[in-house]
Amino acid sequence: MGGIEFLKGHGTQNDFVLLPDAAGVLDLTRERVAALCDRQRGIGADGVLRVVRCAALGIESAAEWFMDYRNADGSLAEMCGNGVRVFARYLVENGLERGPEFVIGSRAGDRAVRVNPDRTVTVHMGAARITGTSVAIVGGRELSGVAVDVGNPHLVSTMDDDVSGLELRDQPRYDHDLFPEGVNLEFVNVVGDHALRMRVHERGVGETRSCGTGTVAAVAATLHLAGTDTGSSTVDVPGGTVKVTVDRGDSTLTGPAVFVARGELDESWWNNLP
Repeated sequence: MGGIEFLKGHGTQNDFVLLPDAAGVLDLTRERVAALCDRQRGIGADGVLRVVRCAALGIESAAEWFMDYRNADGSLAEMCGNGVRVFARYLVENGLERGPEFVIGSRAGDRAVRVNPDRTVTVHMGAARITGTSVAIVGGRELSGVAVDVGNPHLVSTMDDDVSGLELRDQPRYDHDLFPEGVNLEFVNVVGDHALRMRVHERGVGETRSCGTGTVAAVAATLHLAGTDTGSSTVDVPGGTVKVTVDRGDSTLTGPAVFVARGELDESWWNNLP
């Protein structure tokens, strides 16, 4: 067909359009990303993952491949824990990494990954740093939260009542002075020993069925509230379940990586976008 290759995949139903672009020749404008992610006029996704060599972007890294991640509104993002799993599986299954362990570059720094025999992927997410406290306002209700940096900003609010009752269609309010670049907002129930339930409103996207960095932030925040900084937990999100381990100076995220389609974008459609 001669169009632009794409794949569609997801990690716990946090879905992505993946664009192989080893040499970095695609002009990935904000408008093109937003159109791709639109569920009526495009393919539909929570974000775009461009597969590009670090050298093509002039990036010095221990990794060969850079995960150029864009939010659904076309804005740049530092890291995506679900996206990096999909990215890692693509590299191995297409012979671009021999695996099963290697390093992927991102705007949040290099991330070591392991593609497991069952096609789940484990990602070393780096440190989850507690940076303070703040408040999220949902439907006029103030929810206190713990601010966590996982390479991107999060505010985690734990709740006694079921998170399924929250109305997250509209953007919750937050302190723009504390989070000038926006923030991912997680709402969490502790449902048992080493078990959490979470919903998330992602910056630049809206409510999604999962957020990988958000699950790490949720575990780090609940551990902090319990008076510790190390531990493990499963996290149930609307799209599935992941496992998170938080240690001093590092954290890991393990979960599925699924591909559902492969095809080509129509070049005339692409070229007519600004």
